[in-house]
Amino acid sequence: MTSRIGYAAGAFDLFHVGHLNILRQAKEKCDVLIAGVVSDEMLRIAKGIQPFVPTAERAAIVAAISYVDRVHVEDTPDKMDAWSQLRFTHFFKGDDWRGTEKGLRLEEQFRAVGVEVVYFPYTVHTSSTALRLALDAATAARQLPA
Repeated sequence: MTSRIGYAAGAFDLFHVGHLNILRQAKEKCDVLIAGVVSDEMLRIAKGIQPFVPTAERAAIVAAISYVDRVHVEDTPDKMDAWSQLRFTHFFKGDDWRGTEKGLRLEEQFRAVGVEVVYFPYTVHTSSTALRLALDAATAARQLPA
């Protein structure tokens, strides 16, 4: 019997229930789950953001999640590089990628090497972007003169 090796990649910055949901749902669909933690440098290049939590700490947090069997730090922007190193059979992503140019390109690339792309519902009410905005607003409010 062939093992189903899953890969769920993300920044996992400001870890929240949406991250936990993706990892839980991914583990339910595979035998081995590898969580890809995007490095600080790749987040700056790909998204133009500086994470609040450094790569090593984000990797340690994700590694402590019971659903995760292994952590891989992504230090290149191409998910095919991760596949070349890890040879996963399933790629898990939030459905905010479904139908997007990036998502369609990823599906095509993975289809060529036999990887199934599986989408999970995006947790709309909680996101790292929303948390980042709230932290920025709180920081700005503290800096206002009294």
